Amino acid sequence: MQRYFLYLAYNGANYHGWQKQPNGDSVQATLIRALSTLLKTETAVVGAGRTDAGVHAKLMVAHFDAETNCDDSFIKKLNGILPNDIVVFNIRKTIPQAHARFDALKRQYEYHVYTEKNPFLEQFAHRIIPNTDFDAMNAAAKHLLTYSDFTSFSKLHTDVKNNLCTITRAEWQQQGEEWVFTIEANRFLRNMVRAIVGTLLEVGRKSLSEKDFCEIIEKKNRCAASASAPAKGLFLTNVVYPEHLFI
Repeated sequence: MQRYFLYLAYNGANYHGWQKQPNGDSVQATLIRALSTLLKTETAVVGAGRTDAGVHAKLMVAHFDAETNCDDSFIKKLNGILPNDIVVFNIRKTIPQAHARFDALKRQYEYHVYTEKNPFLEQFAHRIIPNTDFDAMNAAAKHLLTYSDFTSFSKLHTDVKNNLCTITRAEWQQQGEEWVFTIEANRFLRNMVRAIVGTLLEVGRKSLSEKDFCEIIEKKNRCAASASAPAKGLFLTNVVYPEHLFI
């Protein structure tokens, strides 16, 4: 039995998130059905994380086991089964104990916003008010690198043991008509990026100061932070693993 890492991208608009669940279709369930059909046996799939309903991925990683040799022709056949809003673009053999979730060293997300009406950005970005102060948001975002407990930005009543994360990058950059918030960390909590963005946008609107933003983190209370930004602007963009996992 050989373990494989699949690299895929998806438009999350039509899914109830990554994780398989009883009350709605998910990316994981769709991938399981496609792999099980192709391999002619029920095939388990484990993802690098779980994106919420409506969140997209430019790069998600998932592992599965198969007795079949899975190469580029396998990817072509798999993409022929998958719906048009999910695409697999790479597959890599790994050592047997490699784990898509637990072996990830770093993950990266992007959040996209825009300020002027544009029908071609509507589906994949969040429209915000003009004159939002991105310099103020970047000044506040730098403080994320100096904290480790992000309880204030975590969804309540999750099953994680702690809310500690190491953030190594957090910045807004202009890309054409959009502004993109890029954030990298060793791990992320449920709803964390959208809660951070929602709170930073309050800084950009001058409803919160840089000091207020720090105090919200220090309170370790989700109720202290702002409402989460909409799911449609969020993309998982990278997952990094140690090279010794790959054959």
